[in-house]
Amino acid sequence: MTVVSNHRRAAALAAAIGLALVASACGSSTPTAGSASSAATSASASTAGSSASASSPAGSSAATSDAATGGSTAASTDASSSAAAAAGTVEIVISEANGCVATPNSVPAGAITFHVVNQDAAGVTEVELVSDERIRGERENLAPGFEDTFSVKLDGGSYEVYCPGASTERAPFTVTGDTAQTSTDVADLLQQATVDYADYVDLQTGLLVEAVKPLVAAIKAGDLAAAQTAYAQARAPYERVEPVAESFGDLDPAIDARAGDVPQDEWTGFHPIEQALFEKKTTTGLDKVADKLQTDVEDLQKRARQLGTNTRNNAAKDRYQADEVANGAVALLGEVQSSKITGEEERYSHIDLLDFAANLEGAQQAFEALKPALNQIGPTVVPAIDKNFDALTTQLDTYQDPSELGGYVLYVDLDMSDTKTLTDGLLAVIEPLSDVSAKIANA
Repeated sequence: MTVVSNHRRAAALAAAIGLALVASACGSSTPTAGSASSAATSASASTAGSSASASSPAGSSAATSDAATGGSTAASTDASSSAAAAAGTVEIVISEANGCVATPNSVPAGAITFHVVNQDAAGVTEVELVSDERIRGERENLAPGFEDTFSVKLDGGSYEVYCPGASTERAPFTVTGDTAQTSTDVADLLQQATVDYADYVDLQTGLLVEAVKPLVAAIKAGDLAAAQTAYAQARAPYERVEPVAESFGDLDPAIDARAGDVPQDEWTGFHPIEQALFEKKTTTGLDKVADKLQTDVEDLQKRARQLGTNTRNNAAKDRYQADEVANGAVALLGEVQSSKITGEEERYSHIDLLDFAANLEGAQQAFEALKPALNQIGPTVVPAIDKNFDALTTQLDTYQDPSELGGYVLYVDLDMSDTKTLTDGLLAVIEPLSDVSAKIANA
């Protein structure tokens, strides 16, 4: 099974095409890559996170920060070798000629900062560090000439640096030293699953906060094209972890309500912005809505971080529970079934398949966190669900279109046979996945 699959390539190339438009709306500052709370800076954290940092042109006067907290550096690509020599620092250079290259490609276990530079690869805007099928850290919106950093705390083992769309997409990466000790106790494995999922949510809410910033800037600059591009780039991080926002009750309606879901005078968040940008073709009158969206996603990040902290401390309440993680995975695919596959979610921009891909990734990552425990609870459960996830991902890949905003065919260009094929694949995953929470609750 390949969770970080080819369905990311089209979105990466489409982002590269439009990224310059976002930069133009933000003046001299450049599109921000997402950033999440750095798990490496927390004594209780054991997996990926990153400090708040913005993507910046390679070689610019970006703010520097201590390597352990993952702040952006201002190194040019020519300085890769010397920078890589710094303890705990890895240079990732993306180029048309060589694809995705990590230097050094082997480091000791511990806190590692990855400094990413997109030298000239027009079709690449994203880098992920992958362990087996789980995303440990990532950076998005890295157009050619841009750089950013992220930090993770790594145990010994084999990893991959994955750059969707690069001439060489995957680069092996080795961490020497002790591997994490895996318990066979189901309770321990379920606790670790919730911690792993908390790390993923912290990563995505960090990406979300940073992705909304250029949307707000483009709206205030009156740059319609840049705002449309930034809107599409901001959608995926939210859709990957939407069940977490829904768990807070007030935040999901504030951030993601569609027209008619709430009274018109209470309608805020992404979709009134979408309507104005894509149907009305204007940024006029959106400043307050955009500011509120920024405030609300920052509130989501703050609340999710607290849940994560409580989970890592194994608190009795106000934390992630393993059965909730399983139910969240099903809920994400239920979102696809109820609104993405029907075209109701992105009814003005029609980038529903981008949301579909984001929901699919979020569900897969939740399932990946639970797999070690599930292999102890019921070993036959995992292979069947893996197989169906793979099949659905392959189906979705066929609808990639890098020329479209969001990297997929627009919903209005799908016919009934397309939606039936995707629905059938979706139901094949939902049915067995729906049984997972009960198996966990009864373990």
